Amino acid sequence: MTITDPDPAAVPPAGRPIRTFHPRRGRMSGRQTDALERLWSSYGRDVSTEPVDLAALFGRRAPVVLEIGSGMGDSTAAMAAADPDRDYLAVEVHTPGIANLLDLVDRAGLGNVRVAQGDALELVSGLPEGVLDAVHIFFPDPWPKSRHHKRRIIQPAHVALLRSRLAPGGTLHCATDWAEYAEAMRETLDADPGLVDAYGGFAPRPAHRPVTKFERRAITAGRPVADLIYRRR
Repeated sequence: MTITDPDPAAVPPAGRPIRTFHPRRGRMSGRQTDALERLWSSYGRDVSTEPVDLAALFGRRAPVVLEIGSGMGDSTAAMAAADPDRDYLAVEVHTPGIANLLDLVDRAGLGNVRVAQGDALELVSGLPEGVLDAVHIFFPDPWPKSRHHKRRIIQPAHVALLRSRLAPGGTLHCATDWAEYAEAMRETLDADPGLVDAYGGFAPRPAHRPVTKFERRAITAGRPVADLIYRRR
């Protein structure tokens, strides 16, 4: 099965929530194209707001980590490989990134990863409440212009939705290299009555979050990375 990126020029229908992501197109290598064609039917699914049966999706009952915006998949694959007792559901819109993650999953023989293509918030809407062990949102689009702040994924309504899908004690872990967004994230997360800051401020960089090429470029450019880790009460 072949999947395609959303049309960047598409305008959401009236009443549809504003997108928190910017659709991107990109060329795929032969390796990525092959992985997508071979593995999508086994490891992939399209996003919808229909109920998602995680046990059926993974073929077992285990704690589930939702990775929103998995990019090229390097971090997701590394964390899943180091954490075999939990399942990882990665959501991404960029087809080459999805294909690359599928290839990494195949090469490493990871049975605890599934990949979804589309809007993560639509997928979350189809999850039962309290079903997730963790939600990871690493380096989301900061939408730096003020008029675009409404597109940021970390805002009160979205946080409330994500928190409702976490089990009690489950974690919402965000990371960004955009200082202004980090402060805005912290303010929004602090304001949610169902979350508690696990560190009383920005968290020390957790060892379980792999350093990606993107993060290295940010640090080289002088943009320090901020981690925020909150738990559901």
